[in-house]
Amino acid sequence: MVLAPRLDLRQSQTLVMTPQLQQAIKLLQLSNLELSAYVEQELEQNPLLEREDSENDQRLVESENRGDEEIRRDVEVPLVDQAPGSEDSALDIEVDNQFNHDGASDNVEEGWQGSWEGRGGRSDFLDDDSDLAQTVASQKSLRDHLIDQLNLDIANAGDRMIGLHLIDMLNEAGWLSGNIADVATRLDCAPARVEDVLSRLQAFDPPGIFARSLKECLALQLKDKDRLDPAMQALLDNLELLARRDMTGLMKICGIDAEDLADMIGEIRALDPKPALAFDHEVTQAIVPDVLMRQIKGGGWIVELNNDTLPRVLINTRYHSEISKRAKKREEKQFIAERFQSANWLVKSLHQRATTILKVATEIVRQQEAFFEHGVAHLRPLVLRDIANVIGMHESTVSRVTSNKYMSSPRGIYELKYFFTQAIASAEGGEAHSAESVRHRIKELIDAEAPKDILSDDRLVEILKKEGIDIARRTVAKYRESLKIASSVQRRREKSIGL
Repeated sequence: MVLAPRLDLRQSQTLVMTPQLQQAIKLLQLSNLELSAYVEQELEQNPLLEREDSENDQRLVESENRGDEEIRRDVEVPLVDQAPGSEDSALDIEVDNQFNHDGASDNVEEGWQGSWEGRGGRSDFLDDDSDLAQTVASQKSLRDHLIDQLNLDIANAGDRMIGLHLIDMLNEAGWLSGNIADVATRLDCAPARVEDVLSRLQAFDPPGIFARSLKECLALQLKDKDRLDPAMQALLDNLELLARRDMTGLMKICGIDAEDLADMIGEIRALDPKPALAFDHEVTQAIVPDVLMRQIKGGGWIVELNNDTLPRVLINTRYHSEISKRAKKREEKQFIAERFQSANWLVKSLHQRATTILKVATEIVRQQEAFFEHGVAHLRPLVLRDIANVIGMHESTVSRVTSNKYMSSPRGIYELKYFFTQAIASAEGGEAHSAESVRHRIKELIDAEAPKDILSDDRLVEILKKEGIDIARRTVAKYRESLKIASSVQRRREKSIGL
């Protein structure tokens, strides 16, 4: 070994994550809302990008009539070109040659269709006249509802001031957050006065409002119904026993029999522990599916992208040409070139993302056809590798594509991740069963059990093995707990007293 400095040459191959490649990877895993926000940000930062709208559509018609190729490139989304080097092989989102310019496959199996209208198209699934905001009736907020009662029931101006402060201390459930001492200190009044105002506010509608605990919330509602007798009060004082389903202990403490206890528990279950949820309704953001599918009359399925979720951006090549001619300084030319390259890559990445989602969704539908025809009991086990091998992509790409993406089907809207489930071996050596279908079967068996024949986990294992499902007892227990189903002992206690 020579201990002396020397020069060596080594040749190696490495994968470089360029900013463009990082952007393409990022776009794959974004949801439709996140993608729209990202594109809006790019539109603000890049002067060469513009949103496709009716004006651009009109320019497209005029350009086709004139045969103006320059303007046509200005308004059309360019086709995806395969980028050189190892970037496409690492990302696995290159567009296969089997996809034409509309993104549809030319060699799909009979009865299968994958389609994507590239520009301005609308799907038959969504009605143009549908507007969620038009269906929402205007409702009075909880705060306004309480203030109206405050002005009617409390005449003293100082007490109304305390009441307004307490109203503003309500949380989303309608419970009072904070404590009385802090309110008294802040308003410079006696704590007894705040307590007196609070007791009057607790009589307001809805019943149970201004409670400071679950026990108080239920007590206020029972008091409003004139059902807060000593036995019920004893039951409220021992809610932890009810949570443990210790019916024997509750009957002893309350001094009642099983029938009366069942009636009292039924009354408590009919109460609302979060009375404020009846007010201040916020319009829930409906899930907008990324993929739409419907059945063909002659058999098979049509799978297409929801064009309303696809942001459409254009590269204004004419503006790029104009400013390129005016640019004199080196920095200006470099900036224009970088903006043009960034815009071009964004358009290509959006097209690649759309076609990749379509390919993955189409293959999922093909492999889970039995689920869409017959239901969850026929959901077959599926892993990312199964899809990746068929469409010629890497598992990581399929994982990114199926994250935060939803499919609208005749059976409802499902996240693409839903269709990937573990396999449960068959007891007879046949085809494996999906973990989701087994979980569904366990729930069916428990829902159908008789009060005098409660199925234990061991009994469930025996039934499933007779049906050809080889499953361990601990797996049955895990699936039962994931479904939030109580144990056989707890279910027997509940059904014995008619719960």
